[in-house]
Amino acid sequence: MLKRGLAPVHPGEILREDFIKERNLTITEVAKGLNIARANLSAVVNERAGISPELAVKLSEAFGNTAQFWVNLQKNYELWYAEKKVNRKSIQHFAQAS
Repeated sequence: MLKRGLAPVHPGEILREDFIKERNLTITEVAKGLNIARANLSAVVNERAGISPELAVKLSEAFGNTAQFWVNLQKNYELWYAEKKVNRKSIQHFAQAS
């Protein structure tokens, strides 16, 4: 369980701020370079969609990091919100008796 109080940053914000803006690129240029629809990339950088494993591979190739970096950003973001959403007290336990 993630024990952070503050929500993690959406992976699209990191992509937008640290990779696209930092390099003075446009969404159109990056989408074309990744061979994806501009609308799909726009949805990610505007935090309306997440980073799929396939997009993670493309981003890792384009920006010289690992697909795992992008997948971890997405996983941590989703898991943080899932932890906030799920009422653990309402879940039945099926732990194996020893």
